[in-house]
Amino acid sequence: MLDKAIFLDRDGVINHPVLNPKTNEYEAPHKEEDLKLFPGVVESLKELLNLKYKLFLVSNQPDYAKGKTSFQNLLQVHSKLHSILTVNNILFTEYYYCYHHPKGIVPEYTMVCACRKPGNLSLKQACTKYNIDLSHSWMVGDSDVDIFCGQSVEIRTIMISLKESAHRAGQSNPEFKVHSLEEAVEIIKKESQYAKH
Repeated sequence: MLDKAIFLDRDGVINHPVLNPKTNEYEAPHKEEDLKLFPGVVESLKELLNLKYKLFLVSNQPDYAKGKTSFQNLLQVHSKLHSILTVNNILFTEYYYCYHHPKGIVPEYTMVCACRKPGNLSLKQACTKYNIDLSHSWMVGDSDVDIFCGQSVEIRTIMISLKESAHRAGQSNPEFKVHSLEEAVEIIKKESQYAKH
């Protein structure tokens, strides 16, 4: 039996992007205390688990490669998210973080890789490792690279439109556009009911 999955971007989908005063751009949190989940995210993730979806996090995290923060800081943010989810009985099947960037300044993380979205290596690995049925799976993200990534393996796509990430969106054509993970879950619920009939 194949399982169905939801592939979720992190920053802008699960947690608020953080304004970096040095670049004046919204970026991933660099400190664990800056990790703030959007309202309704915990309930939305629980609902997806109740709908029998496996959850995967697929996130580009290049800020260490770019010299913006320490690797330790990134790990602490990931750890805090995992703790929050665990306390709330939310189990992600796997987290896929890509730390690479083609224009990085840390040599071992400076490269063109297949795991950085829109590359789809993480989705392909999940599909093989966990017997995922892509025809009943979804990608939810807040930027064009998320949508392109999902479309490259022919899964359905939902764009969460945020003003903080608007500069990273607008070139892709997702199936649905919403303003929160809660709205995305409502669409997934409706569509999965159609699929049963």
